[in-house]
Amino acid sequence: MVKKESKLMKELFSHEKEGHNLPQVGDLIEGSIIKISNNELIVELGPLGTGVVYGGELRNNKDIFRGLKVGQKISALVVDPENDDGYVELSLKEASLEQTWSDLQEKEKSGQTITVKVVEANRGGLVIEVSSMIGFLPVSQLSPANYPRVEGGDKDKILRELNKFVGQEMEVKIITLDKRNEKIVVSEKAIQEKKMKESLKKYKKGDLIEGTVTAVVNFGAFIKFDETVEGLAHISELDWQIIDHPSQVLKENDKVKAQIIDNQEGQISLSLKALKENPWHKVEDKYSAGQTVKGKVIKFTSLGAFIQIDKGIHGLAHLSEFSKQNQQMESALEIGESYNFEILSLSPEVHKISLSLK
Repeated sequence: MVKKESKLMKELFSHEKEGHNLPQVGDLIEGSIIKISNNELIVELGPLGTGVVYGGELRNNKDIFRGLKVGQKISALVVDPENDDGYVELSLKEASLEQTWSDLQEKEKSGQTITVKVVEANRGGLVIEVSSMIGFLPVSQLSPANYPRVEGGDKDKILRELNKFVGQEMEVKIITLDKRNEKIVVSEKAIQEKKMKESLKKYKKGDLIEGTVTAVVNFGAFIKFDETVEGLAHISELDWQIIDHPSQVLKENDKVKAQIIDNQEGQISLSLKALKENPWHKVEDKYSAGQTVKGKVIKFTSLGAFIQIDKGIHGLAHLSEFSKQNQQMESALEIGESYNFEILSLSPEVHKISLSLK
């Protein structure tokens, strides 16, 4: 038996009998500062006794303790209900973290927008800081305006684009909050999502739109035609002519008209060439199998050579056609030059003409 109980324990048991609960580890309690020194911070806890925050925490977390004054009310987390000195041992750092988690949980629940700072970029997204805590903003959760437009999803190119955001602040929403694993995931896209979904309902396949080109990339052009809606016109949908890069047809800030050719899962596909006269509609009136035509070589591919025989009308001289004549395609043809070709077959419905060098 312990012959002598601490004064604190006597007070606590006395108050417990009067209806007061003993503090437990992890409880967040409030008190008034009665002493501040380099070695400790003493807190008056009323009926719960006296609390202490020791110097090690004071020295290692100066930002938390800077500006505290005697008489000031503070909230602290119980680390030990009664330590060897008879005090309720407290932590302001842990209390600050607890309060931060509580605030973040409230903001997640209410769907409130928060401001975060980008501190680092990696191939998967952006590392962010919020209330001195670290979180993550995946690439997939960036807004359409900030999403890296990289052909083929090249991760090195994506990383270069993401590095542009380091040091910037962003408005986001919390989409995952896991206190146990200290995991915070945020989304920039979620802020616009509800509004964007409502806007998307207004549009259907076949609709005509007017918009502004926001970005020109290797695989097409992004066109914004609503406050929160942006569509992609793939390079194959920009013109009936075969082009090597969308910049041959469009540039940023161009005002354009286009047709919606698909609207699925929030992704809108656009076509500029759908609004232009289709040169294939009357191709059979002018061309037929067995006919000799003059055509200009415009492109070599693994399949063969693309030949322009009329405006918007291209045929393919397949690679196999050259081997039949014991010729190499690159030695028989030259880009930009014109030659005589025989039409082997004609399929207007799939925009296909097969050719053979005469």
